[in-house]
This record gives sequence, structure tokens and C-alpha cells, in this order.
Amino acid sequence: MSEKDPKESLNFIEQMIENDLKSGKNSFVQTRFPPEPNGYLHIGHAKSIVLNFGLAEKYNGSCNLRFDDTNPEKESEEYVNSIKEDIKWLGYTWSDEARYTSNYFDTLYEFAVKLIKKGKAYVDDQSAEEIAAGKTNPTIPGIKSPFRDRSVEENLDLFERMKNGEFDAGSHVLRAKIDMGSPNMHMRDPIIYRIKKVTHHNTGDAWCIYPNYDFAHGQSDSIEHVTYSLCTLEFRDHKPLYDWFIQELEIFPSNQTEFARLNLSYTIVSKRKLLQLVEEKHVTGWDDPRMPTISGFRRRGYTPESIKNFVKKVGVARRDGITDVALLEHSIREDLNKKANRVFGIQKPLKMVITNWPADKTEMMQAINNPEDDTAGTREMPFTREIYIESKDFMEEPPSPKKFFGLGPDREVRLKYGYIVKCTGFEKDADGNITEIHCTYDPETRSGNDTSGKKVKGTLGWVSVPHAVPATLRLYDRLFRTENLNSIDDDFLNHINPDSLTVVENAMLEPSIKDAQAGDIFQFERQGYFVVDRDSTPEKKVFNRTITLRDNWAK
Repeated sequence: MSEKDPKESLNFIEQMIENDLKSGKNSFVQTRFPPEPNGYLHIGHAKSIVLNFGLAEKYNGSCNLRFDDTNPEKESEEYVNSIKEDIKWLGYTWSDEARYTSNYFDTLYEFAVKLIKKGKAYVDDQSAEEIAAGKTNPTIPGIKSPFRDRSVEENLDLFERMKNGEFDAGSHVLRAKIDMGSPNMHMRDPIIYRIKKVTHHNTGDAWCIYPNYDFAHGQSDSIEHVTYSLCTLEFRDHKPLYDWFIQELEIFPSNQTEFARLNLSYTIVSKRKLLQLVEEKHVTGWDDPRMPTISGFRRRGYTPESIKNFVKKVGVARRDGITDVALLEHSIREDLNKKANRVFGIQKPLKMVITNWPADKTEMMQAINNPEDDTAGTREMPFTREIYIESKDFMEEPPSPKKFFGLGPDREVRLKYGYIVKCTGFEKDADGNITEIHCTYDPETRSGNDTSGKKVKGTLGWVSVPHAVPATLRLYDRLFRTENLNSIDDDFLNHINPDSLTVVENAMLEPSIKDAQAGDIFQFERQGYFVVDRDSTPEKKVFNRTITLRDNWAK
């Protein structure tokens, strides 16, 4: 066991593990993360990843990565590879090689044969609709299948013929024989094998029968000697069946324990609905920066540390609830505030001409890269006669002059790291739009060497016109505008935020970022945090906004 802070508060799973280790019930900690490769991992999976791999690290145990691949029509190598990439990006390493439930198909088949021989499983010829109808509801005993009392020999023969491909899909299933009167619907003779004549991503066409989740999951845990099988609360009613299979098969007794899933406000984490968003092109793909997938967060500029810190802040609970997405957004702001170098980025450029600055003069200003990191150093910024400022920082007649700290006629501001300038005039186009402003600078007000004694309220960002780097900015916001998407009665697509993406062309950035590579993250001062997107070209950078500097939704 690892060294721990004596004041550390343990969640209920850690308390269980420590009690088991102390009592000798378990001598080691073996966990597993068992995703189905039928989609990309999302933020909910991140909680399970951090929990399972984190517990293995904390207690010097191990965590397996096992792909729960028993639905061949929905699974693919694309999803397998994306899952591996996401786990590695989060900073975790699984034990040995990645495992697959499909690698245990021979063993699982023999487990099923063992149940048949014990009189605990039978082949049912009823249709799926007849089987569902026969289960009735929890208040009424189920109707036993007319095939429930087939002989062991007949069941063995039929099951082998199912395996050999002699029957059509849907014509036969293998059911466990448990209790058709149980109030737990999962115990009413659940289906454990069905026919699927579909090529499998891992086993090819070797099998045409596939185990159901409930039959494959617990047995795979047992095969791997998983001591703690951690599942979300929706699997709580499956636990009696999980334990029944272990008892009847007399195999290693893995222990299923349930915890609350991660439900996030303004967020959908249903794989089916996420797939619908992708297939219907409401987003550009699984890694669209608006998607709650780990690859989407990565492309948007989230860091592994921010996601892990968020998961740890949420904690491990026994009851479901909804976590405010603002906590996740706070986690990335908190992390990037420490890590991201500051630069100037102008979204909507307005040209300023400093009329008393020589046309051929360039002066280099020293700018601080990151005030939160003393080791980040400084950079040089060229200051010239023509610069860009943000258009919103100039108003001819501000509605509240005392609350407006920008530039206007006869108003003075400081250009950060540069000089104090005063507006002396401006130009408009035929539509009345301001196209250019004219200013003078005070040579006694150079930043860091100001001898003028002047005090101004406003400080603006700026970029030298001849040195500016053009860029496209993608301003991402929350994909949905409804807080609790679990409570809606209509189509979830009706709740998509129409302003979830705004594209800004012809933004102007300072020259220090011209060599930035995909994945590099910066804070654009007064704008937000931005990451270089893979769509960037040598001619034009593309930046995704990770998050604004402040929570605009709180308003």
C-alpha cells in the first residue's frame, strides 16, 4: 500500500479496499477499465478511467484495459485505437497488453456448456418479442418458456448447432434458467447467447454466436482475477445476476461495486446520441471541440491535468446527481492560468496610425510571457507607426464614459508594454463605420521607464501591422443551451445552442506565434485561452478557443 496523508479523506470504495487489505480478504488490488469499442470515450468515461487506474496506482496494484467487444455490428478498430490514445493521453498505462472479451470466447462458450450440463441454461426458440412479453413486469410473475424444460442433451446439441451456424439470427437464443418470478427482471431467465452472423473486428468470422454483456462481463472479470469490478449505478440491478453466474460456475469471485456516474449540465454523454450528432453532421466529428469526448476536449485545448483534477473534485458518490459544467471549465482555467504564455490576439482589428512616430522606425518592447511562472521569461514585440487594436476598444461616443476605459476622441490609454497614446482623429467609410484612428504617443511614457507621471485608466492590447500574423479563430461555446438534458421531453436536438461556434476570419496575432505548432496553447490577453488546431497551414494559423477568461454563462 502506498504512503498516504493521515488527514486524507477516503471515499467509500477506498474504505472498502483498505478494510479488505487489512482483514486479508484481498492481498492485492486488481481493477479494470472495460469500454465497449462502439464510439469514442467521453467525459463520463474519464471518471471511470481516473478511478480505476488511480486506485491501482494508489494501492500498488494493476489495472487492465479490456475491450467489451460482444456486439460486432457496432464495434471497430477505429474505436479501439481512439480509446487507447485517450487513455495514454490522460497519462495512464494498462497492465500488460490490452485485453479483449473476444479473446475469452472459447472459455465463455465452455462456461455456457457447464451451465447447460448443470440444468441451469436452455435453448429457447421463441422470438425476441415473445421472450420480452413472457417476462411481463416486476409485479407479475413471468411466463415460463415452452422450451424451458428441454433435456440437457437436446440443449447441448442445439447450442452446438447454434455455434456451427446452422440457424438463422434470431431463431434461437441460450437463456439462463433462474427464476421467472423474481422481482428483479434481470433474473427472469436472461438471454446469455444470441446468433449474430456478423464479422467481428478481432475474431473475424470464427464465431456466429456472441455472449450478452451480463454473461461476458463478470466472467471476464473472473478470468482476469479482478478484485474490484467498479460499475456505475445503472448496473446495480445486474449485481445479483453477476454473482449468480460466479456462484454457479464456481469461478474466481470478483466483486462488483457501484458508484454514481458523471452527469454534467449542458452535456449529452449517451453514445447513441453522440453518434447521431456525428452522423447527422451537427458537429464535424467525434473530436469536434464542442463534443464531450476526450478527443474533443483534447482538440479544444483541455489538458490531462485539468480533466483529472476535475474528476477528483467531483469525487466518488453513491447517488447520482448533476455536476455543473462550470466546475470543469474552472479546472481548465485554473490549469492554463499557470501554464499558458500570454500573447496579444486581435479578433476584429482596427488600424491605429501613430502620427508622430517615424514611418521607418521599429522599437522592440519587452513583454512578460506568464506572470504566474517566473521561469517563462520574456519576449520581444515590435512597436511601429501602424498597429492594430481591438475595434471594440474604440468608441466615438461611449454610452457610459466613466465606465469605458478604451480609446475615443481626446482620450488617452496605455498600449501595454508600449506607450501612452492620445486619439487625435479618426476616419469613417460611407456607411459610417470607423476604419482608422489617428493618435500621438508620449515618448516619456515607455512602459517600464515612464517619467511622465501620467495616469490613465485603460490599457489595451495591440499588434504591429507590418508584423501581424493572420489567423482564423474558432470561438467555441457549449453545444447545448439547456442545463438538465436528462429532464427534457422532446428531441434533444431541439436544445442545440445555435451560437456554439463562431468563426472569426482575419484576426491578427503578434509575430511570436508564427512558429506555433498544433496543440500549443496560449492565453490571448483579455480574450481567453486558445490552442493551435491541426487545420493550420503555413499561410494561416487556425486557433480554437478553449475557454473564455471568465464564465459568461453565469450572467
